Parts: sequence; structure tokens; C-alpha cells
Amino acid sequence: MKRRTKKIFYLLMFILLAAAALKFAGFTGRHPVQKRKTVRVTRKTIVDKALAVGAIQPLNEIEVKSKISGVVGKLYVEIGDFVRAGQPLLEVRPDPTPIELAQAKRDVEMARIEKDNLFRELKRSQALRQKGLISQQDFEKVQRQYDEAQLKYQMRSEHLQLLEKGKTSIAGKEIETIVKAPMSGYILEKNVNVGDPVVPLTSYQPGTSLLRMANMNHLIFKGTVDEIDVGKIREGLPCQIQIGALPGKHIKGHVTHISLKAKKKNNATVFPVEIRIDDKDGAVLRAGYSANADIIIAQRDSVPALPERVVTFRHDSAFVQVPVGENGAKEKYIKTGLSNAIFIEVVSGLQVGDVVLEKPIHSVE
Repeated sequence: MKRRTKKIFYLLMFILLAAAALKFAGFTGRHPVQKRKTVRVTRKTIVDKALAVGAIQPLNEIEVKSKISGVVGKLYVEIGDFVRAGQPLLEVRPDPTPIELAQAKRDVEMARIEKDNLFRELKRSQALRQKGLISQQDFEKVQRQYDEAQLKYQMRSEHLQLLEKGKTSIAGKEIETIVKAPMSGYILEKNVNVGDPVVPLTSYQPGTSLLRMANMNHLIFKGTVDEIDVGKIREGLPCQIQIGALPGKHIKGHVTHISLKAKKKNNATVFPVEIRIDDKDGAVLRAGYSANADIIIAQRDSVPALPERVVTFRHDSAFVQVPVGENGAKEKYIKTGLSNAIFIEVVSGLQVGDVVLEKPIHSVE
């Protein structure tokens, strides 16, 4: 037992002494030479692009309003329904106050009395004119007054009929309180329910927004571009749109509008842009989808390139370090082209397969 314990003791002492010797050799000996890091010139596709942040929106989205006051009597559509131009959307039932209705009836009666009085006056004027007792000018004046009174009576009667029945006929055209679709499209929003009051659209008031509808066959991307990039883009540039709700879909488009005026967004200056969608890639797009668009400013396919981190820029010139022998290096001038901030195109000075040195990493002690 004692002999076994001594063997273990001697073995541990040998391990400790060997470790101490290796540590001492590490401090007193030379550091091993580290192999220098290099990169090769390879072929890359480099794309310079500007980012636009926004959402998918219909090209034409409208609010449906009524030109007649009242309350919503019937709703013929629901959100998501497709309707064609001229199809009934809802009915606005006139809801006049008792005073308004009484006033309309009094107006009709007053207009009727005025018309009857002028009719009798016109008959007398005709008789006097035949006898030559009044001039032609006086007769025409009475005729004009009667025509105006007749027209006023007709207008007041039509107004009363519209209040009481909700429809009337003017100059052979049916005027009714049913609001019809001004265009073909989908119902996106329903802002009223049966019984809700409706304020009409006039020259002095915007009126109640009843529904919102849009043609979903024509969608666009509406977003903003940072002021740093807006000077690089132009109308017609191709775009690639990424929608967060539709991963893997490659939606393509092109720039159709760049705003001339900037706006402030989150303390940044941005310019609104519009992008027409050309290819949906089979995706079903919905209004309001959040999206990002890469506007392709320039693209170089399969060109010699280097990581931009190994290039040193000085006085509008670009240089790299190329290895010489085992430990030597020399600086070499190269001509660069397009960059995407990660890789940069090498126009001249290096060929595909050439090796350049990585920049040394300086440690902070």
C-alpha cells in the first residue's frame, strides 16, 4: 500500500515539474510565428440599393359619401364584398324633423298659390294683349313670372316628395336615396350601421364617410426613402419588395413617383416614394401589409471583388497589401468600382485568384 502511494506521489510531482518547465519555456522562448491571414479576389454579384420602408396600398381608394341627409335604412354589402360600378351599397332614409317637413309642405302650398295667381294674371294679360291694351313687353314679363313660379312649384314638390318617400324624378332622371358604387372594387371598411345618421356631402361640409372601397387589382407600395439615398434613385428603377407576412415571396416592381418635398419622420428627413407592383409571385396581397423595398440603383454581375475591409482609401485612391515572401508585404494601388458596403468591385490592379493581406488587428492592452 505504501509503495503504491509513493508511485502516485512521484507521478504527480513529475506532472507539476513538466508543466512548470513548459510555462517557463513559454515566457523565455520566442513566440511561435502566426500564419498571416489572407483573402482572395473572387467573383461576386454586387448590388447598390436604397431601402424604402412603407406598406402595400391600393392605387385608387375612395370614400363613399351621400348627397342626401337622413339615417342609414339598409346595408346591401359587407366588408370584403366585391361590387361593380352602379351596384347598390346602402339606402339613406330621409329623416326630416317635424319642423322641416312642415316647412317643406308650407313651401309647396305657397308656391302653388303663387303659381295659380300668376296663371290668372297671365290669362288677363293675354286678353288685354289681344285688344292691344298692353304692350308686348308687359305681356312677356307676366309670362316669365308665371314660368318661374311654375318651376319653383315643381322644385318644392320634388323636395317634399324626396323627404316623404325617399325618391323623386327630375327631368326624367330618377333621384333616390340609394347610394351606389362609384367604381368596381372591394369593400375595405364599413363606417356606419343601420340607424346611424348621415350628413350629406356639400360645398360647405365633408359629409359622413359611409364606406371605403378600392380596386385591389392595382396595388402599389407607398413608403419613404432617407434623404441620403433619394439623390441616387430615379423613376423607372427596378425594385424588390419584401413583405413580412409573406416570407419567401419575390415581389417585383418599379419606381413610379418620387416626392419633390421631404417630410419629418422620427426626427429624420425622408422623401415619400411610390412603387408600382409588376409581379406578385403568386402572392395574395392585402391593403396595409408592412413592407420594405430595395430600389436597385446599380448592379454588377460576376465581377472581381474583395471584402471592402481589406481596402485602404487614401486621397481618393484605393490600396491593398499583397504578401511578399513569408513575412514581407507591399502596398499596391487598385482601381475600384461598385460597392455594397461589404464587397467592392476591383476594376484593375488585381485578377481573380490573387491574394491580399487582411489588415492587422491591433489589440488594446
